[in-house]
Amino acid sequence: SLKSYENTQNTSDTTLNKRTKTIYTPLELQFMEMKKQYKDAVLCVECGYKYRFFGEDAEIAAKELNIYCHQDHNFMTASIPTHRLFVHVRRLVAKGYKVGVIKQMETAALKAAGENKSSLFSRKLTALYTKSTLIGEDILFSEIWFQTLIFDVEEVATDVPDNYLLCICENGENLKDRKKGDIVIGIMAIQPTTGEVIFDSFRDSAPRLELESRVLRLQPVEIILPSSLSDQSEKLINTITSM
Repeated sequence: SLKSYENTQNTSDTTLNKRTKTIYTPLELQFMEMKKQYKDAVLCVECGYKYRFFGEDAEIAAKELNIYCHQDHNFMTASIPTHRLFVHVRRLVAKGYKVGVIKQMETAALKAAGENKSSLFSRKLTALYTKSTLIGEDILFSEIWFQTLIFDVEEVATDVPDNYLLCICENGENLKDRKKGDIVIGIMAIQPTTGEVIFDSFRDSAPRLELESRVLRLQPVEIILPSSLSDQSEKLINTITSM
């Protein structure tokens, strides 16, 4: 029927690589769906005893981690062993990348005993790491385990960096103030590793000297900005981050 033909066409359009005319594998389709949700992150996908990178993520991983990258079906791919995941996550984050960890939600043993043993493993994003959010039991355990080969555990545990995540918002009380550049600014800085929170609200003039002093004092590794920012504040933030 026409309806079944249209369904077949729709299915083939989504599962066929139009460039190579080859069918996407179930794992590749699963990756593509996850990548749509996290376009700005390098995704590490758990596949058995290793984590795999696909497409541009694989090329980034090969370049930054010095690992082998090769063509597999429709994507370039690279992989790392599971026990080395957080060593490589740290390296990618240090290079300025946002890294997403996608884990299998089923074990091989449970899947083999279940009714859907021949289907694809279900996977979902379990962590998203950036410079300010590189924390968690897995990260700390991996770091301590790795460094105890050389250092004492207490020495590693007490070395907590000031990785502030800073959020900035503005409020021009009236149009006249906005035209002059005067504005009320609110800031909140959070250090996820310790739970420390710093917040402040202040009036600033066009040169944004008050804002500059606070940003330079906190030295945040990430800054969250509103969708609309005054020209003076945007110019200052751009200058500071470029340095």
